[in-house]
Amino acid sequence: MSDEKIVIYQVLPRLFSNMCDTCVPNGTYVQNGAGKLNHFTSKVLREIKKLGANYIWYTGIIEHATKTDYSKYGIRKDNKYVVKGEAGSPYAIKDYYDIDPDLAEDPSARMQEFEALVTRTHEVGLKVVLDFVPNHVARQYHSDTTPEGVDDLGAHDNKEMHFSPSNNFYYIPRQAFTPQFYIGEGEDRYFEYPAKATGNDCFGAFPGEYDWYETVKLNYGVDYTGGGRCHFDPIPDTWYKMLDILLFWCGKGVDAFRCDMAHMVPVEFWNWAISKVKGNYPSVIFIAEIYDQALYRVYIEKGKFDYLYDKVGLYDKLRGVLCHQVSAAQLTYCWQSVDGIGGKMLNFLENHDEQRFASDQFAGDADKVLPALVVSSMMNTGPMMIYFGQELGERAEDAEGFSGKDGRTTIFDYWSVPTVRQWYDSGRCSVSKLSAKQKKLRNLYKTVLNISRLESAVVHGDFFDLMYVNGENPCFNPHRQYAFLRKYGNELLVIVVNFDDRQANVKINIPDHAFETMKIVPGKYEALELIGGDKEMKELSPEIPFACALSGYGAAVWKIELKNFSKEIQKK
Repeated sequence: MSDEKIVIYQVLPRLFSNMCDTCVPNGTYVQNGAGKLNHFTSKVLREIKKLGANYIWYTGIIEHATKTDYSKYGIRKDNKYVVKGEAGSPYAIKDYYDIDPDLAEDPSARMQEFEALVTRTHEVGLKVVLDFVPNHVARQYHSDTTPEGVDDLGAHDNKEMHFSPSNNFYYIPRQAFTPQFYIGEGEDRYFEYPAKATGNDCFGAFPGEYDWYETVKLNYGVDYTGGGRCHFDPIPDTWYKMLDILLFWCGKGVDAFRCDMAHMVPVEFWNWAISKVKGNYPSVIFIAEIYDQALYRVYIEKGKFDYLYDKVGLYDKLRGVLCHQVSAAQLTYCWQSVDGIGGKMLNFLENHDEQRFASDQFAGDADKVLPALVVSSMMNTGPMMIYFGQELGERAEDAEGFSGKDGRTTIFDYWSVPTVRQWYDSGRCSVSKLSAKQKKLRNLYKTVLNISRLESAVVHGDFFDLMYVNGENPCFNPHRQYAFLRKYGNELLVIVVNFDDRQANVKINIPDHAFETMKIVPGKYEALELIGGDKEMKELSPEIPFACALSGYGAAVWKIELKNFSKEIQKK
């Protein structure tokens, strides 16, 4: 059992260290530049670790389709009509066994630069998370680095069949790829015959501009046009190929895989593949991106995943509370819906798919983050993740090109992130260029993330929701405040947050049931508030409410060292 909670720092290397401050929308690599793997020096990585992270997710590492021409390095050029953005999507993988050349100072040595990055990351005490994109690949997938003895995807497919268990792709026989948008003409035209099924389960030759047209769907033995019948015996060829890919990256020192759109791949594959990987690399962890709560338990119990995104649970509910769309009391349902598997939930307030917290499309102000940050990082024992620039209040106000002004940081364009550029400061990692507000916010993240990473009651402890006894409490507003307990051994945390912009002096009822089940001895205790450092004498009693002052959008985490319950019982 680890003494630390997993805290993941997600970063897009293409953007992270790019110091260009004159980026132009739809700019090329030459115009806008790109960050490099070598820019993650030991100093940079130590600063990320100090923030509270113990894992770093390098997003967009594996070679993907792009409009930039790297043919002089032996990489096939992509047709621009089936690439989204100038840089391309990190989720349109072009070669599962190679590194994105954009990220290398010397593209011919890109794998060596990645291997050196893994070594540096481990040396500072961080673990490496890598994307595994199993559901789809780039429209023009071709591996020029496939290991000896491994055939490329589709090399032996029978393209006259829509489905075959031995095919790696799905085909639309006797039809050319004819999307509902322009794909050029003459020598520049994109031509695909027969058409392959598109990544978002579009099994026709005519995807639209809002489909994942830059990708093609991989075949794991499910005949989607034949009633969804499964052909898993014998093991489909795609399963073996994807297992080889996972083992390849494990051999490079990768510690964890974030598995993209995991629920679009049959759970039987995950059961088989994860078991095989862990037979060779038992400490490697698997994180599933899943957007269907009905599948959570299936992908944990049968699929063998270590952790799942809780996007449609806690993230969506916290966003609703902050945007005044739902009551804070509804947060109770978030843990109830995952009761028994709460420790398997990975929580976040931002990632590459979501709008920035401080954007106009979400909360509009980074200073509102504390209550949501405390709940998402301390409600359960599962991992917490933040997205680079989140700790600096990045607002994603740019219209970068393919990615318009939508409150998200682009994954498709060559660009630079203003707040990160200020802090990264050409590798100096200095706060000197940050505003007072940014410095305060970064310190707040550092404090909260390290509490959640190291406090035993958060890492291992039991959870008790206090909302059911405070719904009619005149000194507590259940629509804008939320309270719960975490306990491990004799350490108790009383955690209260305020989603309102006004100060609140709350008095929280703690029921008999909490004292009994969590073995809390009533009495007066010296309490330390872990975020602000205040010390007070606090009364713990089922008869006397727990008093706490909260600022607007504030939070309090009161730590109390309890008396030994068993000794108190013996005295009585």
